[in-house]
Amino acid sequence: MARRSLDRLIRPQSIAVFGGKEARRVIEQCDRMGFSGEIWPVHPKLDEVLGHKCYRSIADLPRAPDASFVGVNRLLTVDIARELSSRGAGGAVCYASGFLEAISELADGGDLQAALVEAAGEMPIIGPNCYGLVNALDGALLWPDQHGLIRVENGVAILTQSSNIALNLSMQTRGLPIAYLMTAGNQAQIGICDIAIAVLEDPRVTAVGLHVEGFDSLAALQRLAVRAHVLRKPVVVLKVGRSEAARQATISHTASLAGSDAVSSALLERLGIGRVATLPELIEVLKLLHLGGPLTSNAIASMSCSGGEASLMADAGVGRAVEFRALKQEQLPALRRSLGEMVTLANPLDYHTFVWGDLARQTEAFSAMFSGDYGLNLLVLDFPRADRCNGADWMTTADAVIAAAKTSGARAGVVATLAENMPEEIAGRLMDEGIVPLSGIAEALAAAEIAAAIGKAWERALPPPLLDVALSDGDSVVLTEAEAKAELAAFGLRIPEGKSAHTPEEAAGIAVDIGFPVALKGLGIAHKTEAGAVALNLASADEVRAAAQAMSAIASGYLVEAMVEKPVVELIIGATRDPIAGLFLTIGAGGIFVELLEDSVILVLPATMEDIFLAISRLKISTLLDGYRGRPKGDRRALAMAVASAANYVVATAAKLEELDINPLMVLRDGNGVIAADALIRRRR
Repeated sequence: MARRSLDRLIRPQSIAVFGGKEARRVIEQCDRMGFSGEIWPVHPKLDEVLGHKCYRSIADLPRAPDASFVGVNRLLTVDIARELSSRGAGGAVCYASGFLEAISELADGGDLQAALVEAAGEMPIIGPNCYGLVNALDGALLWPDQHGLIRVENGVAILTQSSNIALNLSMQTRGLPIAYLMTAGNQAQIGICDIAIAVLEDPRVTAVGLHVEGFDSLAALQRLAVRAHVLRKPVVVLKVGRSEAARQATISHTASLAGSDAVSSALLERLGIGRVATLPELIEVLKLLHLGGPLTSNAIASMSCSGGEASLMADAGVGRAVEFRALKQEQLPALRRSLGEMVTLANPLDYHTFVWGDLARQTEAFSAMFSGDYGLNLLVLDFPRADRCNGADWMTTADAVIAAAKTSGARAGVVATLAENMPEEIAGRLMDEGIVPLSGIAEALAAAEIAAAIGKAWERALPPPLLDVALSDGDSVVLTEAEAKAELAAFGLRIPEGKSAHTPEEAAGIAVDIGFPVALKGLGIAHKTEAGAVALNLASADEVRAAAQAMSAIASGYLVEAMVEKPVVELIIGATRDPIAGLFLTIGAGGIFVELLEDSVILVLPATMEDIFLAISRLKISTLLDGYRGRPKGDRRALAMAVASAANYVVATAAKLEELDINPLMVLRDGNGVIAADALIRRRR
């Protein structure tokens, strides 16, 4: 069903409220924020609420309201939604809970949440089971509680599935201007991605932050990414669910390498959406993105008047995709002139206290640092307690940063190592001057890393389309190794010379035809090595016959193959399904090292050769491909082609494929190619 735009709901000129205590609070909050539109309480008995005329019913309202807050019980919520929709209302926030679990509340035993969606029809609804929204740009609230927001002219939008987390975020004192604060609740009709798209369209919104348990759909997430890219407005996500318990059990090794959390990270990276790990990181990166958008590079300059702070900054960069690039020669003369001979010129820079309180010399030094063409220039500065100390010299340093940034045009930020050492008043002043106030060194570098990654992603024309194919109905079947290899070979994957056999005697005969040494494998067994269904380097027909007889009790047949030369490295290529992302590819250390090394990367499909080469380079074990400590080099190009073959197979069979496991993939000496030594495929018939 076509749905009306969310514009009237999130930017209303008229608000209707239904209910008692919660509805009264909505009116109270609108009045406090200076909402200039009309407020229409609807109540069967009251004549006015907080000075606003009360209407007896929806039919009595002057016209269809743009937005409605429905704060009544869940059964009455359905009726009100139906009436509002029929009247042509712009949308509603449904506050009541108990919809998902209330299967038997209706007379016909139907689903109450489905009934709510049906009643709303074309009218957008947010929720149920949510607090609603605060529009701090226009002072329009459908929010039944206190909050910490103030009116702003522009700012970021924050959306979350949790009303309490939204409330907590509204109380932040870190200087982040929040334009919209919105909760999605059960997402019965509208998902959080579609709400995010709606707020992105507001020209006063600079960036969007999401706190989610999961995404409503892959298609909606892609729509959000594309729209953000077109509008040049960054999106950042805090997705919960990193625990081991969230990983889905499957029959292959592949699934043990990559649970849904790792897939989410790969998916967001592919779409150019940043991912944070904590709420403080979310706030800090949104501040950085609000002031100037993504970074042009991950090169960071850092300054402090303490060697200890410089060391903290350098250590915090370990493991992050940021670079403390060395100073350029042209920066050195001005730095030496302003800081003197006692200071070691480096990045991170400890400029000592020789220029402390000297605005002119600090401005000269900071300007020299800012001239190094860094993506972001940071100065570590913890402000003293205003109730006990005099912070004049600290403000002099802040003024020097402001002056240097204005002169150079460089992106700059002031970092307090402790959040409480960045007072809200000072953070606000820095923001007004175009300097991002950051709380926490680790959070500051996380923000820089994410902002630089988004900037790099925006170098592409648009996020490429994703593989979004539903799994067809039907029974699940596991192919034999021989069948699986035959299917993969048809897509260009090289497999060992081999043939299937039904009996030990037939296996021995095939081995003679292939030539010794050979490998013998029992068919019909998922993990052959653990089950004792693999015999290698068999040198005669008698050895093959004996090995086949030994595994006859557990094998449904046999696969006889030529032995593969000793590889440079063994890898695994696998594909499994994520509930939202669908099929994805995993590349990792293979053979017996799958679980031991936990070295893997995720490829979101479809993948380009550039994606594949980059994924391979991210593996720790890829060092062996370059000839580690005198060992032979591996055939990196052939490996990339093998991954591409597997990816093409997955894309072509996406409607039926449930799981793919190629392990080990033997990477031979450079020029000798790669060979898939084992393969497992599970699919629908």
